[in-house]
Amino acid sequence: MTAAVNVTRNPDADWVAWAAGQTGIPERALRAYVAAAVTVNATVPACGIGWNTLAGVGSVETAHGTYGGGRLTEAGRGSRPVVGPALNGAGFAAIADTDGGALDGDPRWDRAVGPMQFIPSTWQLVGRDGNADGTADPFNIDDAALSAASYLCAGGRDLTTAAGWTSAIYAYNQSDAYIRKVRDQAAAYAASTGAAG
Repeated sequence: MTAAVNVTRNPDADWVAWAAGQTGIPERALRAYVAAAVTVNATVPACGIGWNTLAGVGSVETAHGTYGGGRLTEAGRGSRPVVGPALNGAGFAAIADTDGGALDGDPRWDRAVGPMQFIPSTWQLVGRDGNADGTADPFNIDDAALSAASYLCAGGRDLTTAAGWTSAIYAYNQSDAYIRKVRDQAAAYAASTGAAG
């Protein structure tokens, strides 16, 4: 696999508004992706994660939290909760309930939740508070993006290399087709903002 171009930048409001127009990413989601990449790169500089990689994941997972006709509020929550299908082994991995249905509403099977689609057991391990409100909430784009960035950078991964980038995305979803979709979308976001290369 070829690594996606990882683009880093500070979350300047004028650039975010311009880039949202160039990419079609909702401005609220783009702000969260940029802030998460900046935060994680400050604490784990060897990772080199780009906002566009997070945006690629967010696009493939839930169209940036808009799947099913929802939208992100200014507070960063979806106008409707995004909850994936039951992971009951029918077309998906079988993952028995790990949270008593607290996050996903299903006491029998786990379901991925929020704009970055975390399964409850993974959220319990990696969930972070990205908006500093004192709660790590998988349905909030700031929290979900920061948690995804931290998860992708775990284990000393270097996302500036093809092997490190591919390993990170594979850890998120073990599918070659998924890796290609995220890579293509992340590269397209980089190119549309003049950051490819």
